[in-house]
Amino acid sequence: MSGAGPLGSWVGEDYEVVAEISESMPTGVTVADDGRVFVSFPRWGDDVPFTVAEIVDGRPVPYPNQEVNRWSPGDPATQLISVQSVMVDPTGSLWLLDTGAPEFCPFVAGGAKLIQVDLSTNEVVRVLRPSAEAVTATTYLNDVRFDFSRGVAGYAYVTDSQPTGALIVFDLHTGESWCRLRGHYSTQAVDQFRAVVQGVVREGYKVGADGIAISADGSRIFYCPLSSRRLYSVDTAAVLDRGRDDDDVAQTVADHGDKGASDGMESDTDGALYVTAYEHSAVFRRDAEGGWSTVFHGRDLLWPDTLALGGDGYLYVSVNQLPRSPLFNTGVDDRILPYLIIRKHIGATPIRLVKSGQ
Repeated sequence: MSGAGPLGSWVGEDYEVVAEISESMPTGVTVADDGRVFVSFPRWGDDVPFTVAEIVDGRPVPYPNQEVNRWSPGDPATQLISVQSVMVDPTGSLWLLDTGAPEFCPFVAGGAKLIQVDLSTNEVVRVLRPSAEAVTATTYLNDVRFDFSRGVAGYAYVTDSQPTGALIVFDLHTGESWCRLRGHYSTQAVDQFRAVVQGVVREGYKVGADGIAISADGSRIFYCPLSSRRLYSVDTAAVLDRGRDDDDVAQTVADHGDKGASDGMESDTDGALYVTAYEHSAVFRRDAEGGWSTVFHGRDLLWPDTLALGGDGYLYVSVNQLPRSPLFNTGVDDRILPYLIIRKHIGATPIRLVKSGQ
């Protein structure tokens, strides 16, 4: 393990705090090449004044503006309802993944969407909604990755983390979408799953496909249910080929073994994979040969949620104390402010899949 010490020691506390947040509980985090950091705050029951923010001088500021964040039940199509993830794509746009599902309820009509924001103008330029065939009433859009090297304008891959999970594909040229592997064992929450978070047994975590990452060459999509300890991948070409049925696609799924229970996932150009080990207040790294080591591990890192590798070589992590929140703590709020956005320089390069010459 990196920074190895005696067994049981905190071996990865050499991180920087980017922001301490007390306003709302963060989930997603992403960073642009110019250093701008963006965070999402889903509406899970707290009074959330804005569901997307830019971190400015260490504090969250509504992004792209306060108005689009001011959701009311009567206007799901144009307002941000409950954004789970934010992601800067390989071309520099910021994408907002809106679950449309406040408090984990079924998403409201027109509410689930993928929104593109131009970072040079801070304006929304495109909104994509999943097709009826790609989702179910209880779909929960969780995380997203992009590949602009395939197709006319590229694809977005999204995890659907309802207990019977799935992968959802958006064709960024046509706007069409479809699902893959819905109900497959690799996307489902494991039956009777028990998490042990900092020594406390937690029942009732029933979350399907959650973390997602893409291989350096784009040939494999890695993913994992939150309520599982396995790492899976699937062949990208099979997922994109709409002429292949799901049984055929499932034949390309690989089980990469036990990685521990995790939430967010990230990858780099050297073939390494990073996962948030939420049971251990840690982040693990799997190298290209399959060896595991520790990147972060600290007593204050209760529930590392999302990972983002920046062009600056830093790995960013949101830490949100999720097991202390009422939704995951039998209605009791034991959170101790602030929440954290942290980072550590790991010298890795983010994967940016674009067409040659783009």
